[in-house]
Amino acid sequence: RPFHVEPTNIVNVNDDMQRVTDEASAMNKRIHYYSRLTSPADRALIAPDHVLPAPDEIYVYSPLGTAFKVDSCTDGYGKNSSLVTIFMIWNTMMGTSILSIPWGIKQAGFTSGITLILLMGILTLYCCYRVVKSRQMIPLIDTSNWEFPDVCKYYFGSFGQWSSLLFSMVSLVGAMVVYWVLMSNFLFNTGKFIYNFVHDINVTDIVPGTNGSNKVICPSDASDHPPQNRSVMFSSGNRTGFELFEEWWDKSRTVPFYLIAVLLPLLNLKSPSFFAKFNVLGTVSVVYLVFLVTVKAAHLGIHLEFNWFTENEFFVPEFRILFPQLTGVLTLAFFIHNCVITLLQNNKNQENNVRDLSIAYFLVGLTYLYVGMIIFASFPSPPLSKECIEQNFLDNFPSDDIMSFVARIFLLFQMMTVYPLLGYLARVQLLRQFFGNAYPSLFHVLILNLAIVGAGVAMARFYPNIGGIIRYSGATCGLAFVFVYPSLIYVISLHRAGQLTWPALIIHIFIILLGLANLIAQFLL
Repeated sequence: RPFHVEPTNIVNVNDDMQRVTDEASAMNKRIHYYSRLTSPADRALIAPDHVLPAPDEIYVYSPLGTAFKVDSCTDGYGKNSSLVTIFMIWNTMMGTSILSIPWGIKQAGFTSGITLILLMGILTLYCCYRVVKSRQMIPLIDTSNWEFPDVCKYYFGSFGQWSSLLFSMVSLVGAMVVYWVLMSNFLFNTGKFIYNFVHDINVTDIVPGTNGSNKVICPSDASDHPPQNRSVMFSSGNRTGFELFEEWWDKSRTVPFYLIAVLLPLLNLKSPSFFAKFNVLGTVSVVYLVFLVTVKAAHLGIHLEFNWFTENEFFVPEFRILFPQLTGVLTLAFFIHNCVITLLQNNKNQENNVRDLSIAYFLVGLTYLYVGMIIFASFPSPPLSKECIEQNFLDNFPSDDIMSFVARIFLLFQMMTVYPLLGYLARVQLLRQFFGNAYPSLFHVLILNLAIVGAGVAMARFYPNIGGIIRYSGATCGLAFVFVYPSLIYVISLHRAGQLTWPALIIHIFIILLGLANLIAQFLL
């Protein structure tokens, strides 16, 4: 057998066991999937005999997305309806990238930004479909328990195994870095709001912004102002205490380090599965963000100026040369290729996989379009310029904005529960490859976690730009999992079957070149 599957204590379903009932088959596949996430000696994801997971308990993890369990959504045989499958894919893809979509549209230009969201959605959907088909195109081998990295190993040997590990680590660590930057941001603004409210302090931001109850600010225009936190107290409160608070509660110099005390111990837990129970907050957070965007737009109105014949400071360009920055963000925003096989193999009607995947991608693209377009169009210009749109659009609302405060609370708690899960996946993938055990010792795990946390703290301290981090990591891991591997595997499969044609070869070479150009452009623009 050309591909070696590590032995587990679960018997695989093979051709001689086809008469096993659907329920037993689904149970075996479910437990086999969990057992393969760790070494045979590490039973962190292998349930004891007396608490075997029900076939309708499904955990899904994705970088920059969510980790959640779907309960009581199956037909009793471990299978999901099409509606549940579509929701799972939408929920997994909807991550922190949504916060940077309005900034990406600003970088690309309004018209080209909308067009790129549609085109990147179609392109990544096509490549995702190729990932799903890649396993089915392998003849004479039982691939029912394979994931896409297993397929890469089958076609490319040890190079496919180690390169897929490398790019998986890029996506995971990139997601954890983005999470650390965002958690620092949300914790800072939340703490500032609570302190000011408790001490009855009225603070006016020096940051340029609009007036009225629905204030919008432009932090990027305040770089010339000397106060560190760009605020001046003009009402009640002890000035000395307030200045001391601002000194010890700084977005980049102190708050990123405070998170270490909370999150580093959680990363060292052998099994953080407890946190998966809270990750339904990911769905709540996205729904609330859509609600927030709708309410803000209703109050702010639409502000678009497309006058091509009169010089105008607030002119909205329809195309900008910086458009690859949006494509980098979108590569990760539509990234689900490393876990889509798991999501679809539990679909009750396998013949509907293409339809359900397409509907899920349509809903994801529609959500990105709605949030991006509404924030961009309603951003008050004049008096502010569209250039003020931040890489995290919540930064355009002051810390004392109630709706933004609630959004930050939701996102902060959700990210603090997902972060240990992402760290666990990184630990399993990396340490198991080198030591054969996902938890060789506390020392090994601590060193790995210190490196990951250190990267997050360093970025939050010196480069707190989530749009930049997302586009770099998205273009890097997307090059392999979205553009190169699915296209190469499809071309190789057609060649081996004697069905390869020149149009198919040219199309897929072009897709590979697009992915390579997308990565190179991130470092040039």
